[in-house]
Amino acid sequence: MSLLDTRVPAVLLRTDRNPFHHGTLGAVRSLGRAGVEVHVVADAVGSPVRRSRYVSRMHPPPPPDASPDDILAVLRRVADRVARPAVLVPMDDACAIATARLRDELAPSYLLPAMPGALAERVADKAELAAVCATADVPHPVTLVPDGPAAVDDAVRRLGLPLVAKWSRPWLLPAGSGLRSTALVRTAQQARELYLRTEEAGSALLLQAYLPPGPDRDWFFHGYADRSGTVRAGGPGRKQLAWPRGAGLTAVGCWTPNAEVQASAERLVGELGYRGVFDLDFRRCGTTGRYHLLDFNPRPGAQFRLFSDSSGLDVVRALHLDLTGRPLPDGIPTAGRAFVVENYAPLAALRPAPGGRELAWYARDDRVPGWAMWALWCRHVSRRLRERLGATTPAPAQLPTPRAASPALTDDEKASS
Repeated sequence: MSLLDTRVPAVLLRTDRNPFHHGTLGAVRSLGRAGVEVHVVADAVGSPVRRSRYVSRMHPPPPPDASPDDILAVLRRVADRVARPAVLVPMDDACAIATARLRDELAPSYLLPAMPGALAERVADKAELAAVCATADVPHPVTLVPDGPAAVDDAVRRLGLPLVAKWSRPWLLPAGSGLRSTALVRTAQQARELYLRTEEAGSALLLQAYLPPGPDRDWFFHGYADRSGTVRAGGPGRKQLAWPRGAGLTAVGCWTPNAEVQASAERLVGELGYRGVFDLDFRRCGTTGRYHLLDFNPRPGAQFRLFSDSSGLDVVRALHLDLTGRPLPDGIPTAGRAFVVENYAPLAALRPAPGGRELAWYARDDRVPGWAMWALWCRHVSRRLRERLGATTPAPAQLPTPRAASPALTDDEKASS
């Protein structure tokens, strides 16, 4: 018998169009395996997630630049089709911020954690995060917000080079702009050029002291703050391999006990009165040994399935249990467990894993998304290679017509896959 209340469905929401978002697949499988009916509101074109046997239905998402009203309208249409209250799980920052603000309007169709509507936006805003950390006595890299070209030059002198440039509200970056949420800046000219694109970016540019990467320096903490504020599920993890290397998403992670990281996470969440799922990124300073908080994401991290304990509890299941009034089991942390994203770390996926391991895409009980991912990944890599070669060779007289994207699976097709 499932620990979860299988009468209550779940709706996963994502406006980000990245087809390689393995965290969404992890949430689909986690809830679906427990018998929960899972609806996914996300882009289905080319996405391996739609091929999962645990997806009950795919729904068209709001556009990537959707306003809160756009998101509300889409969720109301989905609620009409689901026809009963559902646990809502936002899978990207923009959706987490919007749904937190819309909590009253979304009730009673959707169940969401009770916390101040502006808190999700506050912690996701990189400019606000420094002040938040100071209040909770959590180390944070020195961060400056220049208000003009002269201030950019002054910040470069004070922080030194290289330094890190971040956009305060990265979820506002326009698609196709070429702007990245975070960039390593090696010259003052690069910093000035980024600052001149502030209006285009939609939020302020932050310049931050650079903490060099190194062995055992990159850590993360995933957790769920329940209705009482107690941090449940999740735990501290060590990033063993990143993509891109040195600064990027977790390609290989390991559940590793770390009392200092855990204490910082619990202190910060407690000071804020935060409720719900969260994902924190830390980097240890090689000089002082202190763990500096780099990011606070008010939603499940892509590698949240790393933290599945002896009872099968993870942060997404904890959310569903808590919001449906069910007790959370006290499982034993499975320290040493690994999580590997195969397309970013294929060799690591082949090595033995004495502490146990979960792959982001492949699963014995749900094989098709893994096969679909590799087909999509090969096309993605081939396209990138052609683009690089095209930059140094004359363009062909005529480009082939792209293949039309395959339609979403029907219920019959899913049953046979």
